[in-house]
Amino acid sequence: MSTPLPVVFARLVDDAAVYPPGSVPLHEAVKDHRRHRSAWYADLVGPLLVPASATRQLAELVGGTDGFAIGLVADTGIAGLRAALDAAPSAVAQVEIAVAKRGEDPQPGVAALLDLLRPSDGLRAYAEVPLTFGLLSALDALGDARREGLPVAAKFRTGGLAAELFPTPIELAAVICACRDRELPFKLTAGLHHAIRHTDPETGFIHHGFLNVLVATMQAVQGAEVADVGATLAITDPVPLIEATRRLLHDDRPLWISFGSCSVLEPVQDLARLGLLPGTRA
Repeated sequence: MSTPLPVVFARLVDDAAVYPPGSVPLHEAVKDHRRHRSAWYADLVGPLLVPASATRQLAELVGGTDGFAIGLVADTGIAGLRAALDAAPSAVAQVEIAVAKRGEDPQPGVAALLDLLRPSDGLRAYAEVPLTFGLLSALDALGDARREGLPVAAKFRTGGLAAELFPTPIELAAVICACRDRELPFKLTAGLHHAIRHTDPETGFIHHGFLNVLVATMQAVQGAEVADVGATLAITDPVPLIEATRRLLHDDRPLWISFGSCSVLEPVQDLARLGLLPGTRA
């Protein structure tokens, strides 16, 4: 039986167990996701993320009575995504696709994604936009499409296998504020392994903290400037972040939809350790 969790954490973590470094086989990921959906922390769990190329296998594993949502991550390109959706189970509620590689113009990819969405029936889509050339024009196009009524949002990577794939606090703050200015929701993926900004002892990479992002996004929505949002993203002391989050526990989480994690339990354990879940105290 699930335990009512603070509203601000609702559906915060998308289950990306099949992706590195977890790399859980799909049949095990589906079984584990069912357990997450019935666990005490179920309210925190978002959709199960699955490669679009695995749609046929997914259809064999998931029926109409499973009661959870699935997101297809397009490893097939737009053309392959159309075919994957035709073979997908009814539980598929969203798609995610990288509209460009770093240094490429994202506009053609955004346009193709919007064309895919227009005849669809409520299918939500996330356009993964690289934090390089053409970013703002892509966000303009997504914001315009959303105002037209299309269920589209942005997606950004906050980490990877190289240090340059981790945006600086100011770079991420600028993106958050750009989404705020366009009233464009966003989700994040990669690198958000823990609640507080930290240095990975094995790689030396500095990872963003998802609690930093939560507090910083709330500040941005309330009108904070990029420098102030970036300063919050750069905090490594948990105390001010815990105190700020406690003031937000009963609020809806605006703008920032979720982040993908190969481990659902790591964020849960971090929030419990920080005393931010029912029955816990830092």
